[in-house]
Amino acid sequence: MEALAEAHWSYMDQFAGQLILRGPTLSDDGAEHTGSVHVVDLDGRAGAERFATEEPYWQAGLYRDITVAPAVVLHHCELAEGLPTASALVTGQWPARRSDLSLSGADPDRRLSFVALLVDDDRSRTSGIVSVATALPGEAAGIVQPLADQLAGEPVARTAQRWARGGRQ
Repeated sequence: MEALAEAHWSYMDQFAGQLILRGPTLSDDGAEHTGSVHVVDLDGRAGAERFATEEPYWQAGLYRDITVAPAVVLHHCELAEGLPTASALVTGQWPARRSDLSLSGADPDRRLSFVALLVDDDRSRTSGIVSVATALPGEAAGIVQPLADQLAGEPVARTAQRWARGGRQ
């Protein structure tokens, strides 16, 4: 397993300047790694699919699914001082629709450190949200709800799970 971990880090190091956000999703108690999320600035869908399928953990069979989706990052900041360290990844999807690709008129909660909209290949339609909130999953889903509903133009079902910012220390 140590050799596989080193292969993973070596692979990620090749993309250090393009990695916007990455880290593992975790079990409810935070003890087990259940998956991984990578937001990477790459050239097109083919480059993103190649990044995902050449990743050593995927090639070793540690993941059962890969989802590749173009995204537009709307908000990305360092966490505010004094906030708890627990984080949750909150996602939501909606039927593709034309949408403003900005947070104009929105007031994101200060516990949100990352918000991106899933878009189609030409970025003319949105179909979902990926966000990170500094809170446990149940609370994080509530933090993201008003923003997701506003961006979608309707109530959005969300999924929240524990998450940890990843990368070499």
